[in-house]
Amino acid sequence: MDYACVRDIMPDTMVTVSEGDRLSTVEDIMRLGRVRHMPVVRAGTLVGVVSERDLLRASLSSQIDVKADMHRAFLHGVEIAKVMSAPAIVIDPAASVKQAARKMADGKIGCLPVVDGDVLIGLITETDVLRYFAHHV
Repeated sequence: MDYACVRDIMPDTMVTVSEGDRLSTVEDIMRLGRVRHMPVVRAGTLVGVVSERDLLRASLSSQIDVKADMHRAFLHGVEIAKVMSAPAIVIDPAASVKQAARKMADGKIGCLPVVDGDVLIGLITETDVLRYFAHHV
């Protein structure tokens, strides 16, 4: 069976954050935008990925009972660079969806930034891959 390319199934839009942004910014974007993963960039270049899991791991409220305002203050004090996964595991836009699925499964990760050379052009998630296989296999 021939599989589609990553570029064929990746979403048209992507949200990125800067490595100097604060976790409070990430939390807001994730909640409002309903996203679980975001590429982290420095001067437009991919330097890592921050996920909902990274946010939870860094959060004090997962360890102790903290009021919402204290939790927010903590998140505002932490730069993304301190909790992001780096270097990011990436994939080429011409790679097959099967290769993307295997790479995510092997790496136990939920997303892959899509890079063309050194240029970040998109992000593919496990949901994108599952949706493809649900409709085509």
